[in-house]
Amino acid sequence: MKSSPIAAAASAIPVNAGVDEVLSGRQLRTIAELGDDVAFAIALPAGNVRYLSPAFAALSGYDAGTLQRALDGDSASPLAPLAVWLRAAATGTPGVRKRREFDLFDTERRPLALEALAIVPVDDASTLVGLLRDLAARRGHDSEYKRFASMLNHEFRTPLATIDGAIQRLEATSSHAEESVRVRYRKIGAAVDRLIGMLDEYLSPDRMATLGRTRQPNTITVGDLVETGVAQIRAAGREAVLQLDDVASILRGEPEGLRLALKVMIDNALAFSPPSADVTVRVRRSGGGVEIAVLDGGAGVPPDDASRVFDKGYRGRNAAGLPGSGLGLYMARSILEVHGGVLSLAPGSEGAGAEFRLWMPALVL
Repeated sequence: MKSSPIAAAASAIPVNAGVDEVLSGRQLRTIAELGDDVAFAIALPAGNVRYLSPAFAALSGYDAGTLQRALDGDSASPLAPLAVWLRAAATGTPGVRKRREFDLFDTERRPLALEALAIVPVDDASTLVGLLRDLAARRGHDSEYKRFASMLNHEFRTPLATIDGAIQRLEATSSHAEESVRVRYRKIGAAVDRLIGMLDEYLSPDRMATLGRTRQPNTITVGDLVETGVAQIRAAGREAVLQLDDVASILRGEPEGLRLALKVMIDNALAFSPPSADVTVRVRRSGGGVEIAVLDGGAGVPPDDASRVFDKGYRGRNAAGLPGSGLGLYMARSILEVHGGVLSLAPGSEGAGAEFRLWMPALVL
């Protein structure tokens, strides 16, 4: 009767002096199959599979024959990337461990993530041995850890951003307060900034993905913010008219959040004005901060709608036939309020175009 590949592999394992006198080939095979890892042994230089744990078939649906055909050069094999790497690993220096991760598919076309470890033993250069490990559990754990860290980051950041915004607002509007009060404001602001920095350093999703990455920026210059808005206007095929009194000031806050708020303002200007109308962006110093106004050439906001344009889900009568959910301005105002800023509609804009004003506390360079 013809022996099975596993039995043949077991009988082929040499029994040497010392510990191998105690552990037979069958016992070594049993040890290799105790865990979930897949053990393999490939004869060199022919590249013949001498042993492959049965766990590989349970994990992937592929048998030793599929791996052998891939090792023989079947480039269409789903195991071809693994086989190419095994061939390369077999040519390495004996005693040096090789490692690589693979994203493959099993026989049911489901993702199959494997970690491959291989080595040519120093005392047996005729065999490449190693392990294949299923990475699904590890990646799932990493994903849950990152999700938890992201949630924790958000839960801490939201109240800290509210405190930070309130302190900036107090600093910007308390020019006549006693110096001792202003010193307290600065101390609170510095403490909050340190805490936000710690969140970025230890609990940000980027930190979880890439340890050692530098802290994410929490400031943006007015010039950089406005430049993003101007690019958006021009990308829509419209002319941007700039009135800039201050572009050097620094705004403290999450750059992407502030960019999103300005984007909403510009989206509104583009949607509610004729295609031929210019969009004006005006920047000026105002009340200890910076005001960025976006003016369009449309019909303006009807008086009946002016008091409700920032309400969640509200759409004015001039929005009929235009896409949207009524959440843009509500979201933009919420972002700015968290940062200690204000988003407002300039009064008396009906018939003369709408003017939305973004105000943020600022530090002058």
